[in-house]
Amino acid sequence: MMPRVSVSQAPGISILLVDDHPVVRQGYRRVLEHQHDFRVVAEADSATSAYGAFKTHAPDVVVMDISMPGASGLEAIRNIRARDSRARVLVFSMYSEPAQVKAAFKSGASGYVTKSSEPATLIRAIRTVARGERAMSDDIAHVLAEDSLMEPQSPLDLLGEREIEILRQLAAGSTTEQIASSLNLSLKTVQNYHYLVKAKTGMRTDAQLVRLAVKCGLTEVQ
Repeated sequence: MMPRVSVSQAPGISILLVDDHPVVRQGYRRVLEHQHDFRVVAEADSATSAYGAFKTHAPDVVVMDISMPGASGLEAIRNIRARDSRARVLVFSMYSEPAQVKAAFKSGASGYVTKSSEPATLIRAIRTVARGERAMSDDIAHVLAEDSLMEPQSPLDLLGEREIEILRQLAAGSTTEQIASSLNLSLKTVQNYHYLVKAKTGMRTDAQLVRLAVKCGLTEVQ
């Protein structure tokens, strides 16, 4: 684990904003910087650039969209937390499906807020996560509470974080070679994960995997 050293000594909460849409980042940056104690110290548009920006700026909080081309925010969270186990990442996503939310927390997220939430909810969640506490928007708390009462569980509950990420990329149309490259894995390892995902979920074909991923909110209908 790398020592947690803040690059900037300025007071307040330093924030890394990660979203693959520049207009979205610009809008949320304006919202956040209206808070006197918030400073957006960097932006990123991919899992790779998010990790690089985290290494450079050591922000107090990473506000992370998890749906991005190539490696998703889940992979970025995993890599950031591997570098610094105390890193605080708040997921800010349009998706509220239980499988996606649980995958984010398994990857090491400190909180989860949907983009349909009021700006005040995001602001409050950032402050909560910065204190080292867990934060969720009300709709996410409700979704998780309902999911815990439902039987049977989602097939995705049987998968690990890396298996969920590979399923997401497969369903999005990525080839084995592209997945191996984006996750820095060998082709054989990706193929093994592919087999395990099918075995654990009971899916026999890639078409069935795609339908499962869409149903569980891991990807949009192609």
